[in-house]
Amino acid sequence: MEFSDEILLHILSYVPCTDLVLNVKRTCRKLATLCLDKSLTYTVLLHKDYQVSKDKVRQLMREIGKEIHQLNMAGCYWLPGSSIDHVIRCKNLVKLNLSGCHLTSLRLSKMLSALQHLRSLAIDVNPGFDASQLSSECKATLSHVLELKQTLYTPSYGVVPCCTSLEKLLLYFEILDRSREGFILSGQLMVGESNVPHYQSLRVFYARLAPGYVNQEVVRLYLAVLSDRTPENLHAFLISAPGSFAESGATKNLLDSMARNVCLDALQLPKSWINGSGLLQHLKFNNPFYFSFSRCTLSGSHLILRVINGGKDLKSLTSLNLSGCIHCLSSDSLFRKAEDYIDSSILESLVVSCCNLRHLNLSAAHHHSSESLGKHLCQLLARLRHLLSLALPVCSIANVAINTDKPPVQSVTNVVPQGLGRKIRIGVPTYTKNFLEQSNQKSQSSVFWTLLENLLFLKNLELIGSSFSSAMPRNEPAIRNSLPPCSRAQSVGDSDVAAIGQLTFLQSLTLAQLPNILTGSGLVNIGLQCQHLRTLSLANLGMMGKVVYMSALLDMLKHCRCLRDLRLEQPYFSANAQFFQALSHCSSLQRFCIISRSGTLQFDAVMSFMASCCEVIMCHMFMGESLTVCKNLQQSIVRSFQADRPALNVVIFPLLHEDLTEVIRDVPMMHLDEITLFKSRVAEEPPNLWW
Repeated sequence: MEFSDEILLHILSYVPCTDLVLNVKRTCRKLATLCLDKSLTYTVLLHKDYQVSKDKVRQLMREIGKEIHQLNMAGCYWLPGSSIDHVIRCKNLVKLNLSGCHLTSLRLSKMLSALQHLRSLAIDVNPGFDASQLSSECKATLSHVLELKQTLYTPSYGVVPCCTSLEKLLLYFEILDRSREGFILSGQLMVGESNVPHYQSLRVFYARLAPGYVNQEVVRLYLAVLSDRTPENLHAFLISAPGSFAESGATKNLLDSMARNVCLDALQLPKSWINGSGLLQHLKFNNPFYFSFSRCTLSGSHLILRVINGGKDLKSLTSLNLSGCIHCLSSDSLFRKAEDYIDSSILESLVVSCCNLRHLNLSAAHHHSSESLGKHLCQLLARLRHLLSLALPVCSIANVAINTDKPPVQSVTNVVPQGLGRKIRIGVPTYTKNFLEQSNQKSQSSVFWTLLENLLFLKNLELIGSSFSSAMPRNEPAIRNSLPPCSRAQSVGDSDVAAIGQLTFLQSLTLAQLPNILTGSGLVNIGLQCQHLRTLSLANLGMMGKVVYMSALLDMLKHCRCLRDLRLEQPYFSANAQFFQALSHCSSLQRFCIISRSGTLQFDAVMSFMASCCEVIMCHMFMGESLTVCKNLQQSIVRSFQADRPALNVVIFPLLHEDLTEVIRDVPMMHLDEITLFKSRVAEEPPNLWW
C-alpha cells in the first residue's frame, strides 16, 4: 500500500470496530498491525452497530479486550444478557456505557467486580433489581466511579448509594404509573438507604423525568439527600420535568442553599419552581454555558435583568433553551397576547451578550416581528454566526410586510404554469419541475433567506408551528384533534422551505405545521443541496385533508443518499408502492416511522421495500388500517427478516387503537426517544452531557 500509516489509520477510524478486528485485520499483515493500533482499540463504539451479534461481541472481547479503555454498548437491546458477560475481559476499562442493555443485578455484580479501573458507568435499573446482590468487590469498584448515568424503570436508588465519589450524576426517570397488570405503582423507597454523604463531591446533577407522578415522587427522594447538605463544588443543576412539578419543602431548602453557597455554570428547573419566584435574582453564575427556561413565564425584562444582568458579557453561554417561553421576548408579560409583537431590543441585547451561542431554541411560542418597531427576529439572529442548531416557531420567520389579518393563499393559476399538459384538478396544487425553479429563486425581501445565508454551518434546524402537537403523545391515547396554526404561519410557504437548501452542512431537519405548503417544491431543493442530511422529520405540511406534497417528497427522497432516520406524520398518508420505491433510494436508511390518522399502507410494497433495503432495522407505522392488517404485516416482516437483522424492531399498529400505549411501552427507549415520539431536540440537554 502506498498510503502512509497516518492516512490509513484515519481511513480505518471510520470502519466499525467489529469489522476492523474480525474482517479487515485478516486481509494482510500491514492492516493486521494497523487494526490493533491504540488509536482504534482504545475506544470501541458498538452503539448503533446494528449488525453486531453475541458471537461478534465474544470474538471482539477475546481479541482486543485488554486494549479497550472505553466501551459504548448503549442501545444494544437485541443482544442477550449473556453478551455482557464478555465485558469482563476488558480489565482496563475506564468508561462503560450499557444503557439499554439487558442487565441484572447479579450480572452487574460479577462484571464490576473485575473492572477495578472503572470511573464512568451508564446502566438501566429494571424491575427486579436488588442492590443487596452486589458483592463487596463490586461495591469497591462503584466507590471509585466518578460519573454515573442511571435510567430507572422501577422505583429504586440503583447503585447510587455505592458510588461514594460521584462528581457527575445523570438520572433518567422512565417509571410508569401502572404495571402491565394494571397495578398502581408507588414511588416510596427506603429513604435511609441513601443517607450517606456520597453527594459531597458532586459537580453535575441532571434529572430528566418522563410524564407520571411516580417519577416525581422518586426524584424528590433523590433531592432530599441533596437538600441536607448542598455540595460545595456543584456547578450544574438540571431538572427536566414535563407538566406541573410542584416544589416541596426539601426542594425549597435545596434552592435556598444553592443560592447561598454555590456558583452555577448550567441551570434548568421545572417551570413551577421559577414562575412567580425571585430565585433567579439570588442565584449566582460563574461562566455559564447552558441555560434552559423551557415553558417558564419568564418575561423579557426578567431575562435581561436576572439572567444576563442588563447586557452583561455572556460569551461563555453556548446553549440556550427558551422553548415555550411565550413572554421571553416581550418587556411585560402581564397583558401580552399571543399575536402581540416582540420587543426587538430584548432579542438584540440577548444576541449581543450571548454572541457565541451554538444552540438556540425559541420554539413553541408566537414570536411576531413588527414592521415598524425595530428589526426582524431573523435579522437579529443572523448575527449569531456560530450557531450549529436552531429551533424556531414557523410564524417567527414570516415577512412582516404581509397582511396577516387575511392569510394569503396562492391561487392555483399562480402555482402551476399554464399551457398544454395533463389536467390539474382545481384546489389541489401539483408540484412541477418548472415551479421548482421559480420557488427556489431568492425573494429579495425574504428575511428567512437572509438568516440562512449567514448561518451556513448550521447542522440542525427545526421549524415547528407554535400550536403543533403530535398525534401520538407519551403515555396517552392518540390525539384526534389539533389546534389551528398561527395566522402568520399562513405566509410561510414553499419558497421559504427552499431557502433551507442553502445549508450545505445540514444534518437534521424538522418541519412541522406549515399550512401554506402548496406543492412541497422546496423539499426537492433540500434533497438536492443538503447532501449531508441524516435525519428528516416532516409533520402536518399543507392542507390536512390531502398530502399535497407527495410528488415533491418522492423526488426529494431520491437524492437523500445519507438519510438514516425518517419520521413522517401526516393525516391520510398513503404508504404505497410509489412511496417505498422512492424511499428505497435512501441507501443509508436505518429507521423510519410513519404516523397517519386515516393513513393506508400496501402490504406488498412494504415487504418489497424491506427486502431491498437491508440496512433498515426499525419499521414503525401507526396508521388507519385495521388491527388484523397491521398484525399480519408486522408478523410477516419479523418472520422474513429477523434472522438476518438481529436488531430489527417492527411495530405496526392502528393509531387510534385503545391499546396503543401498551404497545409503545415495549419499544426500545433509543428508538422511542429519538424518532417515534415527536419533540424539539435543540438545546434539550447541555452539550457533551454524556458521550
